[in-house]
Amino acid sequence: MSVFANAFLLVYAALFPIVNPIGSAPLFLGMTQFTSDATRHALARRVAVNSFFLLLGSLFVGSHLLEFFGISLPVVRIAGGLVVSAFGWKLLNSDARPDGEPAQPVSTVPESFYPLTMPLTVGPGSMSVAITLGSQRPMYSGFADFAILAGAAVAGIVAIALSIYLCYRFSETTVAKLGAAGTNVVVRLSAFILLCIGIQILWGGISALIGTLHH
Repeated sequence: MSVFANAFLLVYAALFPIVNPIGSAPLFLGMTQFTSDATRHALARRVAVNSFFLLLGSLFVGSHLLEFFGISLPVVRIAGGLVVSAFGWKLLNSDARPDGEPAQPVSTVPESFYPLTMPLTVGPGSMSVAITLGSQRPMYSGFADFAILAGAAVAGIVAIALSIYLCYRFSETTVAKLGAAGTNVVVRLSAFILLCIGIQILWGGISALIGTLHH
């Protein structure tokens, strides 16, 4: 049981700060603020499900796919950093007036996978962490040990998905007191932070590649 608990806490503690559903909730609300409550709640559920399968695939299959295509983790960070930076820049410069009202007619409902799941919720940082956890899992001879570790990893990702759903499901309640203008300000600030995170991920990948040149 201690092995299960340690593996569960390792997966959850490693992924939660990177996924950061609490910090992404204002962005999710800003991108879905013109949809109905039922549609927003359904999107939150689909994003949580998508995030679960995306993290699960990264954990168990990601390292093998990178090895098959000959792609290194620094390259994944560089590509992902570019995607996150572009998304943050686009969100930062989206058409909205300072009072929080749309400058143009209400747009269609955003897709649950892109951009709500990736890169808003599960970006290259969290995928890299999941791939790293999967590639560095200890080797055990018995099937029982492997089953315990696999079950703990799945349980940790389920907990992450549940956290995403709860934060997104009640995002309107969390920021309701801000009002339209306050929500717009929070969305802009969060978009700027997301842009900075993308640049940081990009620089981390570049630094890792530069480090390999010295060796």
